[in-house]
Amino acid sequence: MADFHSFDDKHIEAALEAARGHYDDKIQATAINSAEDGHLAMAAGCISVTVENGKVCLNLPLGFGKYCFPIPSIIPNGTAAEACLHICTTWGIPTGVRVTISVAGKVIVSKSFGKC
Repeated sequence: MADFHSFDDKHIEAALEAARGHYDDKIQATAINSAEDGHLAMAAGCISVTVENGKVCLNLPLGFGKYCFPIPSIIPNGTAAEACLHICTTWGIPTGVRVTISVAGKVIVSKSFGKC
């Protein structure tokens, strides 16, 4: 059975608040540029993970469920890695998440869920 790592709920909520606040301020000030499409991705934290059985498994927030990311076989089991989360929003409303997994500071996997 895979171990599913989870992101910090406080970091996720802080990213959502920042995205909502960004567009609330613009709407109230009617300062929306005509080139603005409303899309914004906010960093929601990184966590330490370990490669197990050629994969890294995560609990994704916002109802996206659990997902195991494949890791290239040149990276051995037991390798320390970092998983980072971005919350994708449109006009401050969450629409998806993007996850990157890095080993030794290099991104080896990137995947989006929902609309990013």
